[in-house]
Amino acid sequence: METIEIKDISLKQKHIDLGAKMVEFAGFNMPLQYTGLIDEHLNVRNNVGMFDVSHMGEFTIKGEGALELIQRITSNDASVLDTGKVQYSCFPNNDGGIVDDLLVYKMGKDNYMLVVNGANIEKDWNWVVKHNTNHVAIENISDSISLLAVQGPNAQKVLQPLTNMSLDMIYYTVQQGTFAGVENVIISSTGYTGAGGYEVYFYNKDAEKIWNAIQEAGKLVGLKMAGLACRDTLRLEMGFCLYGNDINDTTSPIEAGLGWITKFTKDFVNAENLKKQKEQGVAKKLVGFELIERGIPRHDYKIVDANGNEIGVVTSGTQSPSLNKAIGMGYVKTAFSKLGSEIYILIRDKKIKASVVKTPFYNN
Repeated sequence: METIEIKDISLKQKHIDLGAKMVEFAGFNMPLQYTGLIDEHLNVRNNVGMFDVSHMGEFTIKGEGALELIQRITSNDASVLDTGKVQYSCFPNNDGGIVDDLLVYKMGKDNYMLVVNGANIEKDWNWVVKHNTNHVAIENISDSISLLAVQGPNAQKVLQPLTNMSLDMIYYTVQQGTFAGVENVIISSTGYTGAGGYEVYFYNKDAEKIWNAIQEAGKLVGLKMAGLACRDTLRLEMGFCLYGNDINDTTSPIEAGLGWITKFTKDFVNAENLKKQKEQGVAKKLVGFELIERGIPRHDYKIVDANGNEIGVVTSGTQSPSLNKAIGMGYVKTAFSKLGSEIYILIRDKKIKASVVKTPFYNN
């Protein structure tokens, strides 16, 4: 049997020293939690937490033809990006599904960085290479880059003393400069928590220096480490899709409620079929729901109607630490997708009543 090598992130030992519970995630050794999910989650919402998300992948696309390639392989319209702007997008596949969701960073004229999910780095890279028919300069720099996400209302207080770049940044913007005495650090006002904050990209060789600087600066406001477990509960409270759960190779962006990142003002992979879907409607839709009765919805639980007929499936679910109620997302037949629709989650063969609600579940 083939053994798959699990990669180590450059700051692995730092997490072990802090007592993190380490698990295999997306092919990497990653910190799942430190003090506990609820404690970490609420600290990010109310104060500031730091996540190591170095498993994410980074590709650069530069020079002549860079924008044309991005426009062809992504669903959103990257032509509207000014330098210093970031855009959420996806790679549609030829079968109506999604290769991955990603961020497109415009770093300068004809200079872009794509940030993709850690589990999909190889798949995504092969997809970009396959479509790079005009030989644009592309590079997969994932193995040399580390990424720390400092998230929460006090994130700026922690990071601002470490740089002369102004961190009064609007959401989804990016800049590059000196941070903690290290040059060419990328800081973006992005993150998958809905708590505000930043993501800090730097070379592995500088990881320890930057880690120590942030930890030291964080003492002033009680910065705590946060693991992947609470990253998941934080993103679910915001109704953000997680690749592999809520979106995958078989779910279309239209079904997933990602029509807002699917722009038919340009031509891109499978645009014609997706446009038809948008015009003619889809048979199933991704919805948010909250449980009215006790229970916790989990990935792959069946969703049924009042008579027990199967109408869908749960893709993400949890007991929300901020709201103290059970919430989830799942695909249901379109007839059941309207706000207020009564649906039932099958939990241990018992029908648990739920209601379709608007996302985000949590509002600051």
